[in-house]
Amino acid sequence: MPQKVLFVCLGNICRSPAAEGVFRDLAPEVQTDSAGTSGWHLGQPPYEAMQLALRARGLDISDLRARQFNRLDFAHFALIIVMDEENKTEVEALRPSGNQIPVRLFTDYANRARADHVPDPYYTRDFDGCLNLIEQAARGLKQALDASASREN
Repeated sequence: MPQKVLFVCLGNICRSPAAEGVFRDLAPEVQTDSAGTSGWHLGQPPYEAMQLALRARGLDISDLRARQFNRLDFAHFALIIVMDEENKTEVEALRPSGNQIPVRLFTDYANRARADHVPDPYYTRDFDGCLNLIEQAARGLKQALDASASREN
């Protein structure tokens, strides 16, 4: 399942680095990265409260640094995962003409029908609730990638 997956949120300090950290732990064979649609936090580590919530679950994302999504990402990734519709709109606005790389909501992979986005804990302060949803979506994404790989073989 050698894939390249990019996780995208607004600032790249909470949801997308958390999603990257959870997913790289679950599927270390997949190349991952994360980015934000804004440039507010360029070069900064993930938000400390998110790092603490992840550390409580045995995950360390302190090596990650915020970067901004750009149109070249469409050439480097096989799948782009966004946290909400606003992120999707921002990412799609940069899509190069003719590019067919899928851009999907992370919650499309969660087994939770009423969740249409991953709430931003920077504003909600619900880091554990956010991580519960991220973990569920990460498991669903891994299953989808595994199923896709076995169909290709």
